[in-house]
Amino acid sequence: MNRTDQKTEHYKLDFEPVGLRGQCDSDKSLLECAHQLGINIKSVCGGYGKCRSCKIKILDGTVSEPAISEKEILSSKERERGWCLACKTYPLSDRRLYLPPESITAPQRAQTEGLEIDIAPEPVVNSYKIAVNPASFSDLRGDADRILETINLTHNISCSSIDIDVMRNLSPKLREWNWMCNFLVRKDEAIGLSLSDRKLGFAVDLGTTKIAGYLVDLESGKTLAAEGIMNPQIGYGEDIISRITHAIQSPAEATRLKNLAINSLNNSAKDLCLKIGAKTDEITDAVIVGNTAIHHLLLNLPVKQLAESPFIPAVRKSLDIKARDAGLQIAPGAFIHLLPNIAGFVGADHTAALLSVDAENIKGVELVIDIGTNTEISLIVNGEIVSASCASGPAFEGGHIKCGMRASGGAIEDILILNGKTKYQTIDGAPPVGICGSGIPDALAQLYLAGIIDKGGRMSKDHPGVRNNGKYPEFVLVSEEERNGQAAIVVTQSDIRELQLAKAAIRTGIQLLLEAKGCAEYDITRVIIAGAFGSYINVASAVAVGLLPCLPYERFKQVGNAAGIGAKMALISSEKRLYAQNLASRTQYIELSTVPAFMPTFVQAGYLGLYRLSGGKRMEIDKE
Repeated sequence: MNRTDQKTEHYKLDFEPVGLRGQCDSDKSLLECAHQLGINIKSVCGGYGKCRSCKIKILDGTVSEPAISEKEILSSKERERGWCLACKTYPLSDRRLYLPPESITAPQRAQTEGLEIDIAPEPVVNSYKIAVNPASFSDLRGDADRILETINLTHNISCSSIDIDVMRNLSPKLREWNWMCNFLVRKDEAIGLSLSDRKLGFAVDLGTTKIAGYLVDLESGKTLAAEGIMNPQIGYGEDIISRITHAIQSPAEATRLKNLAINSLNNSAKDLCLKIGAKTDEITDAVIVGNTAIHHLLLNLPVKQLAESPFIPAVRKSLDIKARDAGLQIAPGAFIHLLPNIAGFVGADHTAALLSVDAENIKGVELVIDIGTNTEISLIVNGEIVSASCASGPAFEGGHIKCGMRASGGAIEDILILNGKTKYQTIDGAPPVGICGSGIPDALAQLYLAGIIDKGGRMSKDHPGVRNNGKYPEFVLVSEEERNGQAAIVVTQSDIRELQLAKAAIRTGIQLLLEAKGCAEYDITRVIIAGAFGSYINVASAVAVGLLPCLPYERFKQVGNAAGIGAKMALISSEKRLYAQNLASRTQYIELSTVPAFMPTFVQAGYLGLYRLSGGKRMEIDKE
């Protein structure tokens, strides 16, 4: 049925238990209606009916008939009870809807911590205290001319211009402050004036899933406040391709995605300033890092070419733009510095991570891995860097997993199967709701080590914890009885296949980079695991299933949010900005799909267990 042929009607929606209601058009899906009302229902697949993350329940009223994809994903019993996919359901009357907690993107922990590095502050913006001679009939110079001449003479610098927004407030402020103030200068331009001696900077790791923001004292380099929030763009797809698809539909969609990000950045800046009793106009400089697509969406740059071979970014080099041109509300003339991208799917966030680990000066053979929906990997061999991007998908963050969820209260984060009994730990000790990213590799490893799945990923139908759900076998982590009649939390055979594909992509990336530099796995002296997911992953589990190479555990180092640390380094030091540009320009990028050994390596990398790869072949390692 073509919905565009029908007359558009208007209906009232009431979303429970969030208590939000409003009007919706009949030609918009319930997912679109929710987004329109400011309700961030999750949409792992980007609204294409390929997952169950936007599942909601119709309490009363009439909706459209279930789509074919909906019948494949939701069981007949679920549909009989009123459950549907918001992305594939359209209103046919006024109605009440129930939003289960797992379908809503709620505030969740976002990793802001990282291994801090002490560097000498060398900020781009400098503050100069001046006292200006008041205007008089004997001195009729313009206020702007007067202040430029005073600062250049007093401090022996060469400041030649004043930002237009600063100039608009210059005359009244000078008189209000009795002709005395702090003048903020960036290179040869005055970008602000203030009575405060405080000079703040704002560093941001704008992630696909989470945003980590830091408020920094530019004089000392000290982090004054930090917070992690969700990236609201996640409502338009957890994978970056879904967001690119939305952005290329129309300029309005691209602007919507950009505004979602910038509004969150403005709110983060306000919240951070509130924590220390500051105002956002005291923020005189900002550094933002993110993957290439997020970077382009923030700047309203074209993104279509990122999704088409050969995946070329609109710009690779670092950029300096006025904060107001991006919509960031900080000091009137302040700039945003965006670190350089390396390739279409290795962005400025990975450049920042390389900066934070001092990649150019590394001796030996080291891996830097940031595991996520898109996993970036760099192999560093005596300062030479080669990078790749792996389309690992959202499986390890809970996406495309039947009971997967983000890291919030009730998420199972640790799993142990011992003597046939399953033990688990949830975030906040809350009753179990689903499995989050850190628990997912644990589940895979425990099922393999307990013999419930074999090295090929096939689940044993004879194990007492395994049952058949009508389509494929599943292992029950938490039963219906344990959840007081609610649906069981399970790991299905389909989940295992999703995880195998994700781990195969990452392990293949590692192997092909090693082969490109003529190295073997046992040559690796250190594996640096970065990012929020990497901070919580159980390394032993990741090694046990073959996600990471079989190396002594002391060779693994989890460094937290390396991208955020790199962003802070670039904020504090102009020298580090130049260093980052040099790192990106010197990094060799390899498109893995063009490597002849990609497919045989990928196939072998899908197996579970301890093994080494070489030339597309797998060599088993004894579990002992």
